[in-house]
Amino acid sequence: MATIKAIKQILQQSTDEKAAAPFRQDGRRGVQAELRKFDRKLRQEQQYQELWQEMTRYERDLRDYCSIAGIDEVGRGPLAGGVTAAAVILPNEAYLPGLNDSKKIPKLKREQLFEDILACASVGVGSCTPKEIDTYNIYEASKIAMVRALERLPVQPDYLLIDAMELPVSINQKNLTKGDTKSVSIAAASIVAKVTRDREMAELDRIYPGYGFQANAGYGTSEHLQALDRLGPTPYHRQSFAPVRNRNRLS
Repeated sequence: MATIKAIKQILQQSTDEKAAAPFRQDGRRGVQAELRKFDRKLRQEQQYQELWQEMTRYERDLRDYCSIAGIDEVGRGPLAGGVTAAAVILPNEAYLPGLNDSKKIPKLKREQLFEDILACASVGVGSCTPKEIDTYNIYEASKIAMVRALERLPVQPDYLLIDAMELPVSINQKNLTKGDTKSVSIAAASIVAKVTRDREMAELDRIYPGYGFQANAGYGTSEHLQALDRLGPTPYHRQSFAPVRNRNRLS
């Protein structure tokens, strides 16, 4: 009879029900506990596969195109930091279990997916600074960041899937409302953009402590607003955004 430790190792290394079948009649509590974990893993994998199938429908519809780039941005709403965009071309054979809108994924899973995307995909990242946001407005700055991300791809795509935006480029494109929940290409771009920006804001937190940038990513949390009252804005704050602009008038 196999030990519980050996059974655990077998089940951890498999997502095939055939691996569990020999142990289904084993009455030991430890074995039954491992089988419950295994069954949860199988259900999660099934959900991942169904989600992947659902979120690749646009890519499948566009299979006549050689390469499809998903484009998304993060950072429209914060009071500090730039807006960051990413463009991602996933290979046709890619399968990234759990890929979804970056906001729906826990940080550790998001970080792992970020590394997985970089390992298999063509990626470009672009951004606009707070000063550019103040100059052009956040909507235009978001488009500029997206175009910069597209330009920094190592290969140029022949079709774009974009999250709720139309870009001034001569490439066939489709914009999808809430595209990061509908397309794996856009979802991958949202993860690359978010992880990249979050890391930049963590570094900004080190340079300008007190605002909570690592935790709030520049958004207007109560801690951040209190720090603005106490410390004033940094050079990385968006002066055109009302909570910053109004405090400048009062100072």
